[in-house]
Amino acid sequence: MTESAVSRHSASMTVAASDTGPEPGRSAEVPPFEELYERHFDFIWRSLRRLGVRRAALDDAVQEVFLVVHRRLPEFEGRAALKTWLFGIALHVAQRFARTSSRHQADELPEQLPHDPVALTPHDEVARHEAIVMLYAILDGMDADKRAVFVMAELEQMTAPEIAGLLGVPLNTVYSRLRAARHEFEASLTRLRARERWRQP
Repeated sequence: MTESAVSRHSASMTVAASDTGPEPGRSAEVPPFEELYERHFDFIWRSLRRLGVRRAALDDAVQEVFLVVHRRLPEFEGRAALKTWLFGIALHVAQRFARTSSRHQADELPEQLPHDPVALTPHDEVARHEAIVMLYAILDGMDADKRAVFVMAELEQMTAPEIAGLLGVPLNTVYSRLRAARHEFEASLTRLRARERWRQP
């Protein structure tokens, strides 16, 4: 069982214990909580990880996100995409954990990617792992504002208006932070690649 699968089981037990029965008034377009949980667990886990929640707090953060989702699901009105709404909750939880926790090390927990139906060679697996470690090394070097915008725009493919709505900032602020984050990412990537080339025999 993968680490994310263990986290899934642990969180589901806690969230299920808080279930008080049917949720009245929920829109027919919104899936039942149990289905939503199964469908979006990996997305929430990955998003919290990318937003900087450290290893020791990741399980608690995932659990907190789904407790909030369970409580607020009857209020969801479809004004934003469900995935965007979920990410907004994850973002607020990640920010709370960041205020009370020290920042994690970039390589402490590689991201658990979905199973690839095409078997990868050992060389490809190593290359993918190195790319993931490099990604988090760069993300960990960004401040929280630029990191959040970069994750939403570049990794989750959200639009600038969606990001502005989630963060509660002007659209121009989103564009400014994204430009700065992209510049920082490219500069950091260039430095890391140069360092790797220097280390190679």
